[in-house]
Amino acid sequence: MNHKSLRVAIDISPLQTGHKVRGVGFYLEHLKYSLVNYFPQNEYIFFNTGDKLPNKVDLIHFPYFEPFFLALPLYKKYKTIVTVHDLTPIVFPDLFPRGFKGQLKWQMQRFSLRQANAIITDSKNSKADILKYIGAKENKVNVVNLAAGEEFKRLTTEDLRSKSIKLRTKYKLPEKFVLYVGDVTPNKNLPRLIDAIKFVSIPLVMVGKALTSEFDKTNPWNKDLVRIHQQIEELKAENLNLITALGFVEQDDLVSIYNMATASVVPSFYEGFGLPVLEAQACGTPVITTKEGSLPEVSGDSAYYVDAFNYESIANGIKNVFEDEKLQEELREKGFENTRRFSWKKTALETLKVYESI
Repeated sequence: MNHKSLRVAIDISPLQTGHKVRGVGFYLEHLKYSLVNYFPQNEYIFFNTGDKLPNKVDLIHFPYFEPFFLALPLYKKYKTIVTVHDLTPIVFPDLFPRGFKGQLKWQMQRFSLRQANAIITDSKNSKADILKYIGAKENKVNVVNLAAGEEFKRLTTEDLRSKSIKLRTKYKLPEKFVLYVGDVTPNKNLPRLIDAIKFVSIPLVMVGKALTSEFDKTNPWNKDLVRIHQQIEELKAENLNLITALGFVEQDDLVSIYNMATASVVPSFYEGFGLPVLEAQACGTPVITTKEGSLPEVSGDSAYYVDAFNYESIANGIKNVFEDEKLQEELREKGFENTRRFSWKKTALETLKVYESI
């Protein structure tokens, strides 16, 4: 298919801020690389907020959207596309209280988003939220799936053996474990996951920057963080060393840890996409997840499903997968099959189609 050459300006400000790790940073890095690599016929201008843009630009892409942060300009000089990964804080206002200032910023951002020429979002589930909460026109909202990074892959037995020895020492990892990778926001459902882990006494390794960073204990958005720190202390007091919280882990180590895990668990009761499902599956790790948000859309029939709102259901799912090698093998095969539906080349191509449509 012939593409005419475009001049596209892409705002990469989040790479300069705290968003560099995973999430938005991951999306931006991979989008940037994939567009330049697979569709070099276009000119891409990567800029930061406040940079002066050249006069002749066909469109601007803001690849992130924060409901309570004034990142989108209210008045747009150029044709504009915005990526909205999810609207979790808007869908669950009780879990993410916004206050008066937050409410004001949200109304401004919502107004601004409605003026965009097109919106890109990660899943059909997020699209439905955007139509409902933003009031955007349906034909403006385009679903473009993400994909795991190409570095997530199954390691050879030899490679895994040598890395395992090193990483067990470096991170004090248990011999066999279940893995959680992600943030600690309320939608991630981690207090229930820890209750489930205690119920079945199976070691859990947790990876995520928020787990070991300093945080504001009075901020209601952090109440799950406060709670899981308490839970971990309570388990230690009972001499149950079931939780290993690692904080942020370099990508290379993370790939190895996925490979070492007996299973990976994504227990969220809401996700805009659920990238850890695909990262785990690309590494050959069986996935246990829920049917909430976009998770069934991303996982298809390749995961073991549990009830997000019932810790015993989560516990039983973990135990069933952890103890059954035949089931692990079946989930591993289905997982590899599932990841073939997603690739960054496809993400870049579909993003480009949205560019061309406006």
